[in-house]
Amino acid sequence: MAADKALLADSPMPNTQSTAASVLIVEDDELISSLLTFLLERERYTVHLATDGRAGLDYIAQHAPTAIVLMDVMLPYVDGFELLRALRTNAEWQATRVIMLTARSQGSDIARALDAGADDYLVKPFKPEELFARIRRYRPFEPQPS
Repeated sequence: MAADKALLADSPMPNTQSTAASVLIVEDDELISSLLTFLLERERYTVHLATDGRAGLDYIAQHAPTAIVLMDVMLPYVDGFELLRALRTNAEWQATRVIMLTARSQGSDIARALDAGADDYLVKPFKPEELFARIRRYRPFEPQPS
């Protein structure tokens, strides 16, 4: 797949402006990250993958912001709430839209994520149509076919 399989395989980009059709996925479940990568690449998004919270922190620190971040809550090393706080305190990433994509369906978890700065919250298992409806709300422009 064209998605970055390991954060270290990614060469750092200068911290300039956001890549409009770029999505960062922070997901430790390989099946879900593969599905998300496939779906997004099919829609012509550039996909970057961090497989745990620590890799997500490293990506945010070393790369230009993506347009959208799809982030799990339950991640190894650094959970999604802590990662979201770090993203929102990074001036370059503050405008990035964050959709939490997680199995945690308690109202308190949803409120906590939205209060911490998530733009949206989608409970797994999700329907691809619903995910893309939410992405369409936030994407800066329509990816163009090649």
